[in-house]
Amino acid sequence: MLILNNILPALDTIAEAQTHARRWLFDHAAPLWSTAGVCSDGLFAERLSVKGERIIMPRRLMVQARQIFSFITIGALGWKGNWREIVENAVNILVTRGLHQGNQFIHAFDEATGISDSRCDLYDHAFALFALAYAGKALNRPAYFDLAGIVMDRMDVAWRRPEGGFWEGEISACPPYRQNPHMHMFEASWALYSATGEGRWKQLMHELADLFRTKFQDSETGAVTEYFDQSWLPFNGKEGRLAEPGHCMEWAWLFEKAFPDGSGIPTADRLVDFGRWVGICHKRGVAINEVFLDGTVADAAARLWPQTERLKIAVARYTRLRTNEEAREVIAAYRGLVPYLDTPQCGVWYDRWLADGSWVQQDAPASSFYHIVCSVSELLSCKA
Repeated sequence: MLILNNILPALDTIAEAQTHARRWLFDHAAPLWSTAGVCSDGLFAERLSVKGERIIMPRRLMVQARQIFSFITIGALGWKGNWREIVENAVNILVTRGLHQGNQFIHAFDEATGISDSRCDLYDHAFALFALAYAGKALNRPAYFDLAGIVMDRMDVAWRRPEGGFWEGEISACPPYRQNPHMHMFEASWALYSATGEGRWKQLMHELADLFRTKFQDSETGAVTEYFDQSWLPFNGKEGRLAEPGHCMEWAWLFEKAFPDGSGIPTADRLVDFGRWVGICHKRGVAINEVFLDGTVADAAARLWPQTERLKIAVARYTRLRTNEEAREVIAAYRGLVPYLDTPQCGVWYDRWLADGSWVQQDAPASSFYHIVCSVSELLSCKA
């Protein structure tokens, strides 16, 4: 169990989990990623070692967008560090050097803030739009909302698929086609609608919600499957029967939170039922990577990010239901996350926990900070 300030946390209550999470985020992670995690050019590092050392490598635009969100959110939670300056520098590069022809985003920057990969990708665009929503609101920059509209104008013309949804761009080899970037387009449209109140973003939210309900969600089990053919039918073979418990929890949280009228709850509940039924390794107390629709395990390893999605939806359901069962699930989900944070340098994380109980020895990906920060934000907002 992670020790902070020489205190071994009990983590038996939501309040104890909140105290532990705030200490880890404010006292360790935010200071580390705002220093070692920021490069001299103002962009964010792609990875830090588990000892907190910056890794020199190309930096994906998606990571920049996620880190912009992360530091805005940390600032909103009350961290007194220089989050605004960090965000302003990074988003300025995102909207200048990160744009190709003024309305499409690149894939990656090199170590000199030049472009190392100019290909366009739907996943990158979803997170760039997401970052513009948060930066426009937090920095009071309406121009970022305008830019999001310009980018979306281009996507409406060049990226829309007649079968619904969007083409995935130049990086992913399709088929199979994936639900995952569409989930993040839903998340981005929700963020932009929340920030601007503009009808086009609400309409996109509802279009993607309908696509999820009619194509992505398995009608029999309630799970979200991952891979499809061009007609949005499940892909042939094993790929078409795969489900990721983390994505079930992530979509569930989105449906729970994005529709305040409660219309998303039935969809969310089915996702949670499936994810908790077959997606939890009770020996390690964690959400595993992949299962098949019949409940058999496809990949019993457990990445960090599914633990954060399990925590988010547990908090959201506890907030709505206020039951002892959901309170226990909040605590169990947070306890499942804590081992990933127990690294030589406090403030980074392990990313992959294998089924045999060993850890994959690798650097901490900055992309995971978005997942951690969002889940901690949800946890800290909970009235225990």
